[in-house]
Amino acid sequence: MTVALTPSRLPELIALAEEGSSEKRRALLRELTEHFFGASVRSTTEDALYGSVLASLADEMESAVRAELSARFANAPDAPHALIRRLANDEAAVAEAVLTTSPVLTDEDLLGVVRKHGQDHLRAVSARPTVSEAVSDVIVERGDDETLGTLLRNDGVQLSRKSSEAAVERARVNPALHEAAVSRASLPADLLNEMYFVVEARLRTRILEQNARMDPALLESALAAGRARIATDDGALPADYAECSAYVEELKAAGQLTPQMLARFLRSGGTTSFLIALAQLSDIDFHTARQIVERRELDALAVVCKSADLDRALFLTYAVVLLNDDGGAMAKAHSYARMYAELTKDAALRTLRFWRMRRGAAAA
Repeated sequence: MTVALTPSRLPELIALAEEGSSEKRRALLRELTEHFFGASVRSTTEDALYGSVLASLADEMESAVRAELSARFANAPDAPHALIRRLANDEAAVAEAVLTTSPVLTDEDLLGVVRKHGQDHLRAVSARPTVSEAVSDVIVERGDDETLGTLLRNDGVQLSRKSSEAAVERARVNPALHEAAVSRASLPADLLNEMYFVVEARLRTRILEQNARMDPALLESALAAGRARIATDDGALPADYAECSAYVEELKAAGQLTPQMLARFLRSGGTTSFLIALAQLSDIDFHTARQIVERRELDALAVVCKSADLDRALFLTYAVVLLNDDGGAMAKAHSYARMYAELTKDAALRTLRFWRMRRGAAAA
């Protein structure tokens, strides 16, 4: 039966602590641990003694024993702070248990760990039930992509706007991070929509669905945040831009700039005119329209056409022409046409508003 640590027992424990024998030290370590968990009430002095002696003994033990100690104390809300802090800065195999779950560690303790240790330590901290912005800022800055994925998948992590932007910039170029970024519930909506053009179809659908569910007030807030960060330098305009733009304006003034005219532009190879007209029709910027067409982003084209109230037949015409050198053009176009029928105008309009931010930033 375990007994509480008492002054009469103290000289014997101190004597054991001074023993050179590793076996006796291990025995003391385990006995102190049992005393700690067996004592119903401890004084402040006793707590300090536990922490001091346990941390000192842990220094003398092999990593397997330290890892056992870490696992034993990881979930204890009253574990000695000195011991937990010592274990948190140990090698990764020892530190993982306390870094992942110990409620004793403060932000100051965690900042000390993530600023000086490697990726295994950073990943363990990233998996904690809650992670503050201050700690996550350092993890985003120092962590590799695997660590960033752990951080993004943890809904208990608080990410600052700055760290969210940095995380999305990295996620855009790493497919392994696409799902983690798109699935993050607290990711700002404008940053979520930045992921649209780089993720696969099922994740694009998820973005559209989230846009459709968004509260109008939150939508306005997200758009305002997005406008503040969009760069205007999206690349040079094509050589025939000025000429084609003038022609499109003439057609518009004459009332001849119709969706059917856009199909004629495509069939005759007038790509720049088509892009200018598409941008005007949907009120997006030229560069976004060019990205959609050059990369054959037919699901994005569906968003544009649906928001402009074009019927499915016209969208299908555009899709077939854009895929004209593809052997399975008709089959692919028809699969996108089915998607077009399922896409709601409200979801399309909400998604398009994020793309329109680029046009507003360019004008500014």
